[in-house]
Amino acid sequence: MVRPGFAGSRPCATQPACRFTKAPVCHNDNPRPATVANRVKFAGVIFAHTVTHTTSVALPPAEVLERAKRFFAERVPQAAAYVEKEGPQFAVLRGQGGEEVAIRAWADGAGKTRVRASTLFFDQALDRFFSTLPLESGVEVA
Repeated sequence: MVRPGFAGSRPCATQPACRFTKAPVCHNDNPRPATVANRVKFAGVIFAHTVTHTTSVALPPAEVLERAKRFFAERVPQAAAYVEKEGPQFAVLRGQGGEEVAIRAWADGAGKTRVRASTLFFDQALDRFFSTLPLESGVEVA
């Protein structure tokens, strides 16, 4: 069915078969090239990449994890995150909209505490959290 005035609208009988069967909407209605970014965006998801923050701190690993749990529960009111999973060296926090931040703290071979955190949406909050820690090195963002 052709709908006048709608860009990319094609008659159903002549529309090529969709190669992306997992997408809830056929990509053929999208006038842009079918790249990975467009497929993800077209599926209703914001295309983003995971950002990893890594640093060394002057605290024991358990203290870093406790501070992270408190910080994300109390000091990020617009996007609070709470413990979903945890272990002796890690904590996975989940926000109200399903956002996730994973934090790992461990003692390296030299006895220094290393901290690595990765997230899609909590970049600014992670920067604020790291600013509350006694850092021994700069924060590497990759």
